[in-house]
Formats: sequence, C-alpha cells, structure tokens
Amino acid sequence: MLNKESLVLRSRIRLARNVKTLFFPHRLSTEVARKLVDQVEDAFYVSRAMEDGYQTHRMWELGRTDLMVAFEKHLVSAKLINNSDIAAYIIDEKEDVSLMINEEDHIRLQVMGRDLELEELYRKASKIDDLLSEKLDFAFDYNLGYITACPTNLGTAMRASVMLHLPGFTFTDKIGYVSQALAQMGMTIRGIYGEGSQAEGNIYQISNEVTLGMKEEDILYNLKDTIVKLLDEEQDHQRKLLNQYTLEMEDKIFRSMGTLMNARLMTSKEALYHLSLVRMGIETELLKGIDIGLIDGLIINTQPGMMKKAYGTELTEKERDINRAKIIRGIF
Repeated sequence: MLNKESLVLRSRIRLARNVKTLFFPHRLSTEVARKLVDQVEDAFYVSRAMEDGYQTHRMWELGRTDLMVAFEKHLVSAKLINNSDIAAYIIDEKEDVSLMINEEDHIRLQVMGRDLELEELYRKASKIDDLLSEKLDFAFDYNLGYITACPTNLGTAMRASVMLHLPGFTFTDKIGYVSQALAQMGMTIRGIYGEGSQAEGNIYQISNEVTLGMKEEDILYNLKDTIVKLLDEEQDHQRKLLNQYTLEMEDKIFRSMGTLMNARLMTSKEALYHLSLVRMGIETELLKGIDIGLIDGLIINTQPGMMKKAYGTELTEKERDINRAKIIRGIF
C-alpha cells in the first residue's frame, strides 16, 4: 500500500479573531463592516514581504460563479458567502492562505497544506496573526482567551482540521464508531465542505472541537496523534476488504475506472463516488501508474462552480453532466 499520508487530501489551521471595539459582523452596518475590510487590509499589507503574491477580493464585487469557485476550493465558507454584501477575503498565489473578513467573526485566518505538518501550518498562521495584532486590537480575556461570536470557539479560537479519504471505514460501516470515538476525545467529523455538509466521495474533515482550556500545541498534538492512528486503521480496513472480498472490491474499482473512462453523462455526486473508488485502487496499489494528484484535481475541478468557470458561461444541469464526463474522459 502507499504511504498512509496519501489518505490526506488537505490540512488546515484556522484562527478566529475579533476587533475589540466593534460589534460582531451580524450586528455591523454595511458601512462599518466594509470599513473594517479596509482596516484589515491595511494591517495585513503593512509588510512589503507580506504584500507580494497576495490579493484582496471584495465579495460584493464578485459574481456568483466566482463565489462558488472560491467555496469549492475551500478558500471561503458558506457563511462568508451569505455575508457577501459586507465580506472579503485575501489569498496568496498558491491559495494556501485565506483570510476571511466579516464571516461569523471579524477575521477567520486559514492556512492550508497537503500533508500532516500541522505544526508548520500553525507557525505560519501565528506569524500572520502577530502581524495583524500589531495594527488591530483583538478582543481577549485572560480567563476566556480570544472572544468569539460563538462560545464554542472561545480560548485559543483555533480549529485544526484534516481532510481524509476514508473508504475503508465507510464500506465497513465503521464511520459511526469513528464519530463516537472522536466526540469522546473532544473532536468532530464532518463532510467534505465542513459543518452541515455530506461526506461525498468518502471524504471527511476531522477537527478539534474543544478550544477553551487547552494550549494550541496540545490541540495539534492530540489531533495529529489521532489522525495517524485513524490512518493506520483505515489502511487495515482497506486490506481486509481486498483480502476478504477480493473479486467484489476489484470489480467495484475497475467498474469505476471503466465508467470514468467511457461515461458520456456524469453527475457531480456520481463523479465523486467513482473517483473515490479509483483513489482507493491507487492507495492499495491495485491500480498502478495513475497520479493520485490527478484524482484530487478532478474532485475539485468537476464541481458545478468550477465547471461554470471553466466554460465561461451558464450551463444547464445536463450540459454540466456532459462536459464533466468529457473532462474526465480526456484526463484518463
């Protein structure tokens, strides 16, 4: 089998911050909220080194397609899109940093990577946080920590999360067990787009739930330790499935490969299902010579917003399904 970290699609550190003198975003007038965007932007770009390669997007100036694409790339949240009349985000060229302004909190800073180096992501986020705090007076209490709009984020106001591909747990009906075990450890499991989303393509996000009374370093250690153990179990489940149900699993995987190579119509949900099985085939080395990064790219690039952006026009649902199948066939 491939290295267990091949099961990791993305890791993320998110810090929530609020300016001491202002109401939370849901209480701000449009004028004050948009002025805050300018203030955060000024604080962020105070360093010439930080300015290089970053760009601000004011969401009230963007079209619906651009908002969908940013969401599908995990650069912004559904809440930020709901607040698009007052919200903005700053991203770098590699799209590894996203600073959301006027989401549930004034600032939601995200730093993302493609492996389990959570400590490195936190150091990068902390550096940007320190830069912002030189110009912005954040709401902080020595007993409660950082003050946030939702009480569950009090304390460090940090969410560390890892997006994982877990077909072994899913096909053996063990995801319920995982959810219960994580809850007992102060963690949670969500779908592909976080809170309220479904686990399409057997993709899940696992993150810390507890932020109060713990240090950032302890949160990171506990989450990473848990993820490593989960990945070991996932690989064990995949091995057992292939050993006990060899023909059935090979049939599923090769049928999915055949469908992706030949289908003329493909819904987004169907694409995720088949891409997940092919990814499992690569993870178990049943399928060889296929770049796993190619599969991960298709998972993002065949989403509705990305499709609309690629073709530069409004597509009907059927047109999306036709072109999605065409893109996938072309890649394979």
